[in-house]
Amino acid sequence: MVTPYQKERCIAYVVEKRSDVSYAKVCRIIGRSRTSKYYKKRMPQKDLELKEAITSILGTSRLGRKKVIVKVRKKYPGYGSSQIRRVYQKYGFSLYKRMKRKRFDNPANPISVPLERNEEWAMDFMSDALARGSRFRTLNIVDQYNRKCLGIDVRTPMPSRAVIHFLERMIEKHGKPKGIRTDNGPEFTSHLFQEWLEKNNIEWIKIQKGKPQQNAIIERFNKTYREDVLDANLFFSLQSVKDLTELWIDDYNNERPHEALNFKTPAEYEAA
Repeated sequence: MVTPYQKERCIAYVVEKRSDVSYAKVCRIIGRSRTSKYYKKRMPQKDLELKEAITSILGTSRLGRKKVIVKVRKKYPGYGSSQIRRVYQKYGFSLYKRMKRKRFDNPANPISVPLERNEEWAMDFMSDALARGSRFRTLNIVDQYNRKCLGIDVRTPMPSRAVIHFLERMIEKHGKPKGIRTDNGPEFTSHLFQEWLEKNNIEWIKIQKGKPQQNAIIERFNKTYREDVLDANLFFSLQSVKDLTELWIDDYNNERPHEALNFKTPAEYEAA
């Protein structure tokens, strides 16, 4: 289907290239009335009053189309909604709409419980503040097989190098895992961390963005750690956080029963 605008363009092209062909003949061949050449659009003149009305309503404020239609119709009842909407959009009164960036998500990676230790570790960050207001972060590592807390690193900055250094200490102490489950934080997506994983032949099990339930075991651990340690105490130094955390880890692994482990402690479950 050829639109009237496209027909006008065709007529203009033929007339420009073939001066020996009359305008009337071109219109007859293309199927366009000759009067369209002499017709002057009156719409801009008709829209002028409505355009001025919208301008006066807007002033210096930024209003969306729906609010403009309501305010214009209150002040000028003679204008219809469709007419106001057309002029509002045609003459650039529309607000700028910021386009959403397309986010490339990871494939679904549902959580599963391993059948042996060091099959899959889970890592996540937490943050809190000392009494004087300075913030610190913790890096928590759990073996998903028996829910055992392998370690918690407490620092003020926690770059990728610090994450790698702590992981190497944990591997030296507990053995190397086949995979590590994390979210998509910058410390884990960095080239340095990815190169370290590849060098050590460790699989990076990344969860989907905005899907913390795919890392549910470490999320549940974080809740317990926050309630028992971070929220229950007032800290004045990083060393006090580290000392209390070490005591709590020992209690968590050796004294605290876990319903998911049939009310055994992680140490008892591992020994069974």
